[in-house]
Amino acid sequence: MSTTPESPLSKSSSPVVELNKVSKSYRDAGGRCEALKAVDLRIEQGEFVAIVGQSGSGKSTLLNLLAGIDRPCSGEIRIGGTALEKLDEARLSAWRGRNVGMVFQFFQLLPTLNAVENVMLPMDFCDRWPKAERRERAMALLNQLGVAEQALKLPGAMSGGQQQRVAVARALANQPPLLLADEPTGNLDSRNAGTLLELLGELSQGGQTVVMVTHERTAETRAQRSLELIDGRFAGGADR
Repeated sequence: MSTTPESPLSKSSSPVVELNKVSKSYRDAGGRCEALKAVDLRIEQGEFVAIVGQSGSGKSTLLNLLAGIDRPCSGEIRIGGTALEKLDEARLSAWRGRNVGMVFQFFQLLPTLNAVENVMLPMDFCDRWPKAERRERAMALLNQLGVAEQALKLPGAMSGGQQQRVAVARALANQPPLLLADEPTGNLDSRNAGTLLELLGELSQGGQTVVMVTHERTAETRAQRSLELIDGRFAGGADR
């Protein structure tokens, strides 16, 4: 079974992810909380990078910034050459749908849609593929990920490992340059977790850029590169 998607970007010398002196802070009941502090980051096409850290280290904030869900207080973020801070909300939302695939810990599949319909959903939202081709593409992705036999099943009728593979297929539906995984093994047993991490590795070997945030040390060993966030900074300083 091949798990390699079509290459999302042609090979180039430009990194897929560039962060330059990115900071993010919030106000809460205790005052001002600095989630990220002048973070630098560079990730090349086809890398599988694990961002590790304990709760409160800033890794979820970093993931939200990479996805364009949140905005930095200062600094520059470029994904695939696009400067996110220069986009207004409407353009940022459209950019996100075409350029970022998200894989969540709890799958986030719509319970009333079957597997193939869940995978087609991002294509419908972004009008990324001709309507006549969407179901065929969704089935091809499910087949690549080894869950084509689950195509007509609702999420509740699938195992956790099967749901997570469908979720990965959905994340790849619009052929995004960047795949973000938010604690993707946190709701899986050890066998399915290992299988998923192997799959993410195979995707990166095929040219897909993968960034995973996790607090699990066993998960980080499967990535090509592991970076640790401690109190809003990368251990050892700026990452280049």
